[in-house]
Amino acid sequence: MSKLVIVGTVAFDAIETPFGKTDKILGGAATYIGLSASHFDVPMAVVSVVGNDFPQEYIQLLKDRNIDTSSLEVVEDGKTFFWSGKYHNDMNSRDTLETQLNVLENFSPVVPNNFKDAEVVMLGNLHPLVQLSVIKQMEKRPKLIVLDTMNFWMDVALEELKKVIAEVDVITINDEEARQLSGEYSLVKAARIIEAMGPKYIVIKKGEHGALLFHDGQMFFAPALPLEEVFDPTGAGDTFAGGFSGFLASTGDYSFKNMKKAIIQGSNLASFCVEKFGTERMQELTEKDINKRLKLFKQLTQFEIDLA
Repeated sequence: MSKLVIVGTVAFDAIETPFGKTDKILGGAATYIGLSASHFDVPMAVVSVVGNDFPQEYIQLLKDRNIDTSSLEVVEDGKTFFWSGKYHNDMNSRDTLETQLNVLENFSPVVPNNFKDAEVVMLGNLHPLVQLSVIKQMEKRPKLIVLDTMNFWMDVALEELKKVIAEVDVITINDEEARQLSGEYSLVKAARIIEAMGPKYIVIKKGEHGALLFHDGQMFFAPALPLEEVFDPTGAGDTFAGGFSGFLASTGDYSFKNMKKAIIQGSNLASFCVEKFGTERMQELTEKDINKRLKLFKQLTQFEIDLA
């Protein structure tokens, strides 16, 4: 079993979907990643920053999941990062209504000393230079560095982003971002171009249409479980990343074969995240729920065929 370092936002969100709206609730990439990865019982630490307006009960929630919060900086005279968004009826597109960087604007991450030897680093969506500074703090190169990013950084910090991409083993992005980063519409061609930038493994998320894994000319596809209702897609990608990285850290096996299983684990956990607003569903999730749905994933993809 390997240690896992999680870097990303711990934040407030305010969300509106066709099913309703919320006031300020718990959010942030590192929050979703941590809650998801906690189901694999690996030693992990969250590296992030919040203001003095962040409730102690939220920090305790992370601690209760055995997440080390010693590097969750609390800025006494600062306000926590806040994002507000409204989803369209198709739930695949959204409008950002408000973004307040607050304490995130001057965030300088500090990896806790007892996690500088971690085998797995999960770089949640942040400025590329912040992500790069975390890699440089590790005592030796981790066995697996996973990067999550978005089109915003491709627009405003592409050269810095390319420097981080060159340092990581896995990049997880959605299909639109893969096309923007590569300049290719075909996801197969896009993956090949991105792989040439440095990462050994490319994960392209397609929302309700599943996820693709590419490595050295090999491909794997994991479907998303069809759901009757999706209440809130916020954090689904981060939940996927948490399940993916948490499973790999728990096994210590970073082969293509095992990454296929990690993709399924991430997709499975993400399917729960969207069932309620914010982190609510992830907070109440049980191992029984997870295992039951994993069986559904197996039934969804398993078949027999006779080949000549």
